[in-house]
Amino acid sequence: MIRSHWLKGSAMFAACLSLLACGASAHAGLVITPTFGSSITSDPNAAAIEGVINSAIAVYQSKFTDPITVTIQFNEMNSGLGQSVTGFYNVSYQSYINALTADAKSADDATALAHLPNGANNPVTGGTTINVKSANARAVGLGSGFVGIVDGTFDGAIGLNTHITDVGSPGTTGQFSLLATVEHEIDEVLGLGSSLPDQPFSTIFPEDLFRYASAGVRSFTTSSSAQAFFSIDGTTLLAQFDNQNDGGDFGDWQSNPLPPGVQPQVQDAFATPGAHPTLGVNEITALDVIGYDLAQAVVTPEPASMTLLATGTMLLAGHRLRRRTRPVA
Repeated sequence: MIRSHWLKGSAMFAACLSLLACGASAHAGLVITPTFGSSITSDPNAAAIEGVINSAIAVYQSKFTDPITVTIQFNEMNSGLGQSVTGFYNVSYQSYINALTADAKSADDATALAHLPNGANNPVTGGTTINVKSANARAVGLGSGFVGIVDGTFDGAIGLNTHITDVGSPGTTGQFSLLATVEHEIDEVLGLGSSLPDQPFSTIFPEDLFRYASAGVRSFTTSSSAQAFFSIDGTTLLAQFDNQNDGGDFGDWQSNPLPPGVQPQVQDAFATPGAHPTLGVNEITALDVIGYDLAQAVVTPEPASMTLLATGTMLLAGHRLRRRTRPVA
C-alpha cells in the first residue's frame, strides 16, 4: 500500500479576490476540459479510454451548473489504480464560509450551513484557515484568481492504470471499472478529500467540516480505533470514512472491508474487483456542500448589489499527490 502524501510547492504569488456581481444571470454550466498525455494518445485503445473519460466528464457537466472551467491532464500509469495531483490555496476560514454562504442554493447547502459556524475559526481544529483546491475556490465564488497550478496550468493531473481496468490498454486484466476510477479522481480534483494525515498548514480541507464520530461529535484523528462518518448535519451519518491507517485516503469511504449492507461506491478507498459503481448520492452531496451547484437545485434570489467577498494576499500552498493502490484479486 502507498499512503497519500503531500508535495509542497515553492512558488508564491499575491492574488486579490474579485468583486462578484450578484445579479440574476444565467449559469453557463460547469465545463471540464481534459488534456490527454502521450501515454494515452499513443495507446492502441486510446479512443476507448478517452471515450470513458469523456463520458465521466459528461456526468459532472450534467449535474453541476457552476460557471467555471476546470482543466485536468490525464495520463496512464503502471502501478496502483488511480491517482491525482491537485493544487490548493490556504485561505481564511472566514472568507471561505462567507463565500459558501453566498453560494448556497440547495436544501443540503442550507442544512450544512446551519451546522457550521460563521466566524473566524473553523470548527474542526479551531484554526483560522482552510485549504481549498483551485477548482473548488472558483466554484464557491472566491474569485477567478484561484488558478490551476499543476504544471503551471491545470487544476489537477490524473493518472490511470489502464492495465487493470475493464476498458484499458491491450492485455488489461479488466478487474476494475475505468469509469469509477476516473470519477473518483475527478471528485478529488474538484475538492473532495481530507487533510489527514499530514495536515498541511495545520488545517483542514472543506470535506473535513463534515467528519463525525457519532451524532454531534466531530472526528478528526488518524487513530485507527476512531471511526469517522460523512454527515452534513452532524446527526445523519451518510457514509463511513476510511480511518483505518490501511494505506487508503482518509477522505475516501471505508471499503476494506465494506461496512455491512453497503454496496461499492465511487469514492471507496479500495475498489472492489468486478464492481461498476457510478457517481452516487454521497459523492454528489459532498460536492454540493463544499460549494458546487446542483443542476436540479432551486436557486434562491440573490441581492442585486455588488458584494466584496474578501481581499488579501493568497499563498500558493503547493499541490497534493494522492496515490491509491487497491487490492488486486
